[in-house]
Amino acid sequence: MTEPPQSAIVAEGLQKSFPGVRAVNALSFDVRAGEIFGLVGPDGAGKTTTLRMLAGIMPPDAGTASIAGIDVVHDPESAKHALSYMPQRFGLYEDLTVDENIRFYADLFGVKRTDRESRSDQLLQAAGMSEFRKRFAGKLSGGMKQKLGLVCALIHHPKVILLDEPTTGVDPVSRRDFWRILYELLAEGVAILTSTAYLDEAERCNRVALLHQGKLLFCDTPANLKAGMRKGVLSITSQDPRTLRSQLEHAQGISSLVLTGDGLHVVVDDAARRIPEFEALLKHAQVPFDAIQQVAPSIEDLFVDAVGNGGAIRA
Repeated sequence: MTEPPQSAIVAEGLQKSFPGVRAVNALSFDVRAGEIFGLVGPDGAGKTTTLRMLAGIMPPDAGTASIAGIDVVHDPESAKHALSYMPQRFGLYEDLTVDENIRFYADLFGVKRTDRESRSDQLLQAAGMSEFRKRFAGKLSGGMKQKLGLVCALIHHPKVILLDEPTTGVDPVSRRDFWRILYELLAEGVAILTSTAYLDEAERCNRVALLHQGKLLFCDTPANLKAGMRKGVLSITSQDPRTLRSQLEHAQGISSLVLTGDGLHVVVDDAARRIPEFEALLKHAQVPFDAIQQVAPSIEDLFVDAVGNGGAIRA
C-alpha cells in the first residue's frame, strides 16, 4: 500500500493583526510534497501576510508553522535553507544580465558552478528564455522578468516554493510558460504554495484554500469543491444581455448574476425549477433570448456564492 505524501508545509492556527485589522484569522492548512497548493482570494484576503509568515519574514501573533519539518516560528533561519520565497516584486538586478542574475542567486545559496550551469540551462529552456541569457534584466518584458525571478528562486533545488501572486500582470504566453515550469517541478517532489487573485488559476492547482478577510472559507481539490456546490449555475444567451439582466435581476432564486459578452451567468437555488420560470418570465416580457441551460460551476461561482452568504460554505 502506497503511503500518502508527507506534508512539506504545515500551518496551524496562524494569526496576524495590524492596527485596526485582523489580516489572518486562525488559518490552518497543509501542503504536501509534489503538489501545487493555491491560496486564492481577492486583495486584502491575507495571502501575502500568510506567505511572509511561512517564509520566516514576519512572526505570527499566534499559531505554528513548519517548512520541511523545520519550525518557522522558532527557527526561521534554518527554514530558509529549505525554501524559496518569491514576493510580488522579486529582487532582480536590472543592470545585470539574465545569466548574471542567476549566478548571483546561485552564489547566495552556495550552488556549485557545474550544478548552476546545468540547472539554469534546464530552467531557461523551460521558460523559453535560452536566447536571452545576455540581455539585461531591465530590458526584459514584465512576463520575462517574472519567469527569470522563478528561475533564480529555483536554482538551488528548494524543497518548498512560496510564490506571491507570480502571474499578476503577466501576458498570457508567459503565464502559460510559468505554469508549465511549476508542473514540471512536481516530478521532483517539490511542494509549491502559490497565491493568486485570479480565480481561474485555482483550477490549475491540486488543492486550493480560498481566503476572505483573513479567514479560510474552504480547502479541497477544485473538482471536489465544485461537486459540493448545491446551487445550480445557468448560462442564458441573448442578443440583448443588458435588457436580459434588468429583467432578471430581481427574480426569485438568484444569488448572483454576472453579465457576459453574449448573455448572463446566473447562480440559482434550484436550476430545474428556475429554468422554466425564467423562460416564462422572459417570454411574457418579450425579452429576446436564445437558450437557458445549466452549466458546470466554476471556482469563481463557488467563491461569489460563499462571500454572498457571509463566507459560509455548505458541504
